[in-house]
Amino acid sequence: MKKGTIINIQKYSVHDGPGIRTTVFFKGCPLNCWWCHNPETQNKRHQIMFFKERCKGCGICIKRCPENAIKIIDGYPIIDNNKCTLCSKCADFCPNDAREYVGKDLTSKEVMDEVMKDEMFYEDSGGGVTFSGGEPMLHVDFIDEILDECREKEVHTTLDTSGYASWESFDKIRDRIDLFLYDLKVMDKEKHKKYIGVDNTLILSNLKKLSKHGHNIFLRMPIVVGVNDDDKNIDDSIEFISKLNVLQVNLLPYHKMGMEKYKRLDMEYKLTGDEKPSDEYMNKLKEKFERAGIKVKIGG
Repeated sequence: MKKGTIINIQKYSVHDGPGIRTTVFFKGCPLNCWWCHNPETQNKRHQIMFFKERCKGCGICIKRCPENAIKIIDGYPIIDNNKCTLCSKCADFCPNDAREYVGKDLTSKEVMDEVMKDEMFYEDSGGGVTFSGGEPMLHVDFIDEILDECREKEVHTTLDTSGYASWESFDKIRDRIDLFLYDLKVMDKEKHKKYIGVDNTLILSNLKKLSKHGHNIFLRMPIVVGVNDDDKNIDDSIEFISKLNVLQVNLLPYHKMGMEKYKRLDMEYKLTGDEKPSDEYMNKLKEKFERAGIKVKIGG
């Protein structure tokens, strides 16, 4: 039985597809979006997050570390990642929860057992399970195992994806995915490469194929001031979407809720945190999409 690296199984989720859902967040992503609000999902490896504000400098983590990978720097215990083996003892024994171990390897049965605990909520609300991340398509063989059981137990399935995976991977599971939540971030290839880390050729190609095959698709468009809110990108997006078969477009205004996580992971946050579009602008965008005959919703 295959294992997947999971950071969280979130119950009673209402923004990741229809009804009440259980969202499985996978670790690992091939992209590097500047505004990513779940940076702990980017690295496929397990990680340790450090909450500096909780640390009392007691030194217990130093004593518990079997690799002598922690030392005090400027009054705080800092991990030497070259020595750390991610044994998690520094997190396990911290009395103030200043360290958090991110990532757990679970079998498909363990995940499915957790999903099915809320079966009655799915039946009453039309909900189900959503595979998210990170990029769940990095775990396509693992998801493949779960989907068979979802079909058997009539659990609605949603895949929240960036689209950056081989078509062969999508083709392997697409017949058992009831709804795709598909990201459309930037239309210009070079800007996409700058702000997301890869160009968008594969992403757009997969989207066209899923649309051609008649799959249920909700497009998700994050709106980030100074990145993709310009008229050209919006117009190009509308032109592209108008040729597709999609059920809905969700316009998602940028937020900075994940900003603090970057510090905890010793990662660089490349935006200022002030890139949120105004409500007035979001409403104007909504009207523009609607004039083009596209069903649109702000948020979700």
